Amino acid sequence: MEWIILLIVLIVLVMWIVSMYNGLVRLRNQVRNAWSQIDVQLKRRHDLIPNLVETAKGYVKHERETLEAVTQARADAVKAQGVAEQAKAEGKLQGALSRLMLVVENYPDLKANQNFLQIQEELTSTENKVGFARQFYNDQVLKYNTRCESVPTNLVANLFGFKKSDFFEIDTPSEREAPKVQF
Repeated sequence: MEWIILLIVLIVLVMWIVSMYNGLVRLRNQVRNAWSQIDVQLKRRHDLIPNLVETAKGYVKHERETLEAVTQARADAVKAQGVAEQAKAEGKLQGALSRLMLVVENYPDLKANQNFLQIQEELTSTENKVGFARQFYNDQVLKYNTRCESVPTNLVANLFGFKKSDFFEIDTPSEREAPKVQF
């Protein structure tokens, strides 16, 4: 009788550990999926930027430094690896794009160019999608990290090597500020 009770307790314990493990796997995969969604939107953004820069080049002859900054920031963002590096690179890219949009305000012909307006609209739409994807990713990371740190799941997480994920955050305070647009 004692062996049967011990066997039942052992089976329940194993099922409980398996359940926690599977929950952690599911959350880790949701974090990975959320990161993939950010990656898709960032790829779209990176594909649009050269078109925006090329369209602007014809009009913005005296703003070479701004255009080069956007191009370099895009190249850095494409090369970035990992959440922290990607977040930093994307913050710099966002800042460079904001400066470009401020420069564009001084060129009425460019502001009226249909190509530029269409690309700008696509970029705005993409920025919104990136924002939503970042928010979703951070929500998934929060759930996963909370589970990894909460008792008793943290015991299973530590036992099987589940590590906390990084949030997608902007490090530089100036990148958090909205650009100033003057008319």
